[in-house]
Amino acid sequence: MTFIAIFLLLAGFLMVFKTSLFWSITERWTSKDGTEPSDLYVWNTRFGGIMCMIVGIAGIVIDIVT
Repeated sequence: MTFIAIFLLLAGFLMVFKTSLFWSITERWTSKDGTEPSDLYVWNTRFGGIMCMIVGIAGIVIDIVT
């Protein structure tokens, strides 16, 4: 359980703070010109990253408490 929580936490940090890198790893091939992610993609990715970090932190806290 802890491994998954740490993975979610790290993925969330990548999604929030390195959105362009995350885009180039996962979605660059789907873009017609392949230059940069759209504003909507950046917002959605950061929101998803925050959710991943919350779940990761909750998983770590639950693992420590139990």
